Amino acid sequence: MSGNQYHVAVVGATGAVGQQMIQTLEERDFPISTLTLLSSSRSAGKKVMFKGQELTVKEATPEAFEGVQLALFSAGGSVSKELAPEAVKRGAIVVDNTSAFRMNPEVPLVVPEVNESDLNDHKGIIANPNCSTIQMVAALEPLKQTYGLHKIIVSTYQAVSGAGTNAVTEMKEQSKAALNGEEYTPEILPVKGDKKHYPIAFNAIPQIDVFEENGFTYEEMKMINETKKIMHDAELHVAATCVRLPIETGHAESVYVEIGRDDVTVEDVKELMKNANGVTLKDDPSNQVYPMPLDAVGKSDVFVGRIRKDLNQKNGFHMWIVSDNLLKGAAWNSVQIAESLAALNILK
Repeated sequence: MSGNQYHVAVVGATGAVGQQMIQTLEERDFPISTLTLLSSSRSAGKKVMFKGQELTVKEATPEAFEGVQLALFSAGGSVSKELAPEAVKRGAIVVDNTSAFRMNPEVPLVVPEVNESDLNDHKGIIANPNCSTIQMVAALEPLKQTYGLHKIIVSTYQAVSGAGTNAVTEMKEQSKAALNGEEYTPEILPVKGDKKHYPIAFNAIPQIDVFEENGFTYEEMKMINETKKIMHDAELHVAATCVRLPIETGHAESVYVEIGRDDVTVEDVKELMKNANGVTLKDDPSNQVYPMPLDAVGKSDVFVGRIRKDLNQKNGFHMWIVSDNLLKGAAWNSVQIAESLAALNILK
């Protein structure tokens, strides 16, 4: 990383991901000269600690980006659409954690372990992919680079924190009510703005985001389209089923892949994972060693285990992929992008 220091803004500073971004910037000791914390008018005035200093959160307005070199956005798509161009206009590079710009052909969609070089093509805005996409492509990129990748079928088991802090609170309240034999009315999941709501406590909800006309949900289509864009392969066959489970933090995924060769062994794949950047292999079934969401909380790596060859398809493999959805799935990937921008001297 260069010796420069940067004026950084975090938009959505009081939200779950915003708070994680601030914590990650501190833990990584990212070179910051000034940290500007921004939020809605409702949250402006709140105090946040950063490196022993108490900072006051300000309202996010176009003028708030004067002098900012790097702006990390995590305040919802509508805020990003309105304010990200304003930040760019004032000279900032924006790393956006919403879905607002992900599929815009002018905007790089980046997971540094996979396509860091795409950062060179930015026009002011860089998109952070969907949390469930990030952990999957980080784990599968070594396979793609070494053997080629033809097909991905993924089923996700996603944590409630991906739906926000209010959803986590609701899950905990529902769990207490259920254990006490009390009635409760779900109000948030699967989608706050949809027609029906279902309990998440002691349940599994096979809907994340709204349904599209093709029967897939928006979350599933995000995984499908983002994977193709990040991996630069429009012909890659991808299918996804996304399920919400009553887990607070940590997304898990069961992934089936077909690679470009049929002579590859499980040991070959394990060796790739051992040496992959940002990936930790936890795979010893004889001793019941495999990744679980609880183990991934607070860790920045993507964890891979249960690697096994398909019983019928010679080039097919199954694996289990777990990651902290608030860290690698959001805050850490955004800060990683920031570190890459500084290291590549793109951030001025």
